[in-house]
Amino acid sequence: VQVVESGGGLVQAGGSLRLSCDVSRVVYASAGWFRQAEGQEREAVATIGMNDDTSYSDSVKGRFALYRDATKNTLYLQMDSLKPEDSGIYFCVADPGLAESRELFILSPGPHGWWGQGTQVTVSA
Repeated sequence: VQVVESGGGLVQAGGSLRLSCDVSRVVYASAGWFRQAEGQEREAVATIGMNDDTSYSDSVKGRFALYRDATKNTLYLQMDSLKPEDSGIYFCVADPGLAESRELFILSPGPHGWWGQGTQVTVSA
């Protein structure tokens, strides 16, 4: 597995979680997080581009923050004010060719991109 997530779990509504993703094994241009709720399609949550530009889903703006460490080997998704509708499997993604956050957000990783195996986030009411 090229990208590895950690940090999921169970939290009450209003609480916080921080997800981490090790991307040190890949050379990427953009990276970020997608999620899939039960019975729903996978959707983009937050992405970051080569120039540290970011894109967020409207549903998480102001509550989630995507950032990475100085080496760019680890991504973080700080999730605050969590809601039950934030529950789902969160996937870390990275792509070697999509340079802008918006490109990855809209297009998803391409055939040479990477998906992690996912980490479960459950927010109880």
